[in-house]
Amino acid sequence: MTLDLDTARAAFECSTDFTVGLEEEFALLDPADLGLTSQFEEMRDAACSDPVLADSISGELISSEIEIRSGRGEDLAAATAAQRERRRRLFALADERGVALGATGTHPWSDYREQHIIQTEHYRRVEEGLQYVAWRNNTFSLHVHVGIRGADRAVLVCDRLRPVLPLLLAISANSPFLDGRDSGLHTVRTQIFTKSFPRCGVPDAFGSWQAFASYIDFLVRTRSIVEYTQVWWSVRPHFAFGTVEVRICDAQTTAAESEGLAALIVACVAQAARDLDAGVPFEDQPRRMIEENVWRAVRFGLDGELLDLERRAPYPAGETLERLLSWCAPARAELGIDASLPRLNGAQRQRRMAQAGVGIGEIYASMVAQSRDTYAGVLGSTAEVK
Repeated sequence: MTLDLDTARAAFECSTDFTVGLEEEFALLDPADLGLTSQFEEMRDAACSDPVLADSISGELISSEIEIRSGRGEDLAAATAAQRERRRRLFALADERGVALGATGTHPWSDYREQHIIQTEHYRRVEEGLQYVAWRNNTFSLHVHVGIRGADRAVLVCDRLRPVLPLLLAISANSPFLDGRDSGLHTVRTQIFTKSFPRCGVPDAFGSWQAFASYIDFLVRTRSIVEYTQVWWSVRPHFAFGTVEVRICDAQTTAAESEGLAALIVACVAQAARDLDAGVPFEDQPRRMIEENVWRAVRFGLDGELLDLERRAPYPAGETLERLLSWCAPARAELGIDASLPRLNGAQRQRRMAQAGVGIGEIYASMVAQSRDTYAGVLGSTAEVK
């Protein structure tokens, strides 16, 4: 994507509030041993015979990863319905090609040194610019786009979402294992991506489109970036779509979790917009304070404590979902959003299994089976996730 700030601003001025786009990343696996397999190009070429799938899949850095996109839905229900159909087709294609699909934030043991960067201009640029930082980033995540009308409004919604990001991260944590061992973290994906990539993680509060555009212009003029997708913040205004894109979350093992988390994100973006429109008082928190919560989410997920930044006091991270649901209740009611999630997230379930003596290979096999059963369209209720 090239950089044209005037065109980007125009995209927001004609955007529509609360349209939704979903992007889910999956690991491509050898079904024999569940290791990563470099078959993206094969999958992409095979998808050409399916016009729906051909327009919906994308490569993501390494050839053992694939992304499926819903496209623009006029609301969450439309985007979810589109994504379900695309997932069904993706899993059917994977079956035909002898590929399994995984949906955790990292692969638990495959060696990053054996993965290959896909051959596109964008990812060649990423590899050339970042080297080890790019090679090490074998990660999988969920991205949610929500339409916001008005460029200044989009920037201010992003500002209001900054302290929400660590809470969403804790809820989504689903990557405790890496390099064949327990990382000691609940989302090691965040550590190797968000903490390594430049222009990543929690952005500054900009306060206006002018301030935001001035910074992007600075990056361009100093040859720090040549395309906007080199800005990898955990929340960002998306130039092409006129959306606020939330990018903080691990990939989710089941379809129900992915849909529930996406619903929660849409509700949070909508509530931030409604609060802004209503003039609800808001004070931008320093990045250093928000980063304290990011670390707590990375290390302990929902099993630790997070910080109430207004009260400057800790609270049990297990209360996080309830707190977010309470805050965004008006938006959920207005938009008819059900953000149901299981009692334990992916990292917690994997850790409980490990504590019971189950090996990493068996744990991952269980997660892959859950993904196949739910994303392929066989099952779908959060009640199935214990």
